[in-house]
Amino acid sequence: MPIKKSRTEKDSLGTREIPEEAYFGIQTARAVENFPVSGLREDRAFIKAYASIKLAACRVNHKLGLLEKRPAGAMAQAAEEVRQGKYDGQFVVDVFQAGAGTSFNMNMNEVITNRALEIMGEMKGDYQLIHPNDHVNMGQSTNDTFPTAIHLAALDLWKELKPVLLQLAESFEEKGREFYPVVKSGRTHLQDAVPIRLGEEFRAYGRAIRR
Repeated sequence: MPIKKSRTEKDSLGTREIPEEAYFGIQTARAVENFPVSGLREDRAFIKAYASIKLAACRVNHKLGLLEKRPAGAMAQAAEEVRQGKYDGQFVVDVFQAGAGTSFNMNMNEVITNRALEIMGEMKGDYQLIHPNDHVNMGQSTNDTFPTAIHLAALDLWKELKPVLLQLAESFEEKGREFYPVVKSGRTHLQDAVPIRLGEEFRAYGRAIRR
């Protein structure tokens, strides 16, 4: 059985062997170990949306003079290739992860970085010219990029999402009519409040979804 080649990457916690063919890096490898929750991976629309953000950030940072032309060009090409779905198999972080999505953000940063290094004729994992944090993630926060990507992906999938949401709203409204005779205590700040009809609650759920 042939021995698979690997490369050594280093972070503040130490070193880790990464498969040579992998475009993700050490932060992704650690996340895979730390969050083996569901086995589910991010949707294609979300990967596309996140890569779109990275592409836009790269172009802006280059325009501001923060990224040199050659690495910026390689990063932009890599991000566009990710947008097109060429590296979907490299996004291996579980959808259920701690924090605000930092592990997926780093997964994206590392894939774009290593593909960009490859485009420039450099070795994957040699982050001297392009670094996942310092260059691909320049001026960004996961707390900003992750919610933005969710919004972009939702817009991309809107034609599929809309009929499902309408069906869900109708179901809540139907239950609202069924439960209208049921009177219960309203609740606020974990205390009993004025009486309310259970049907009114379910009708409110339906209205919120329609909005």
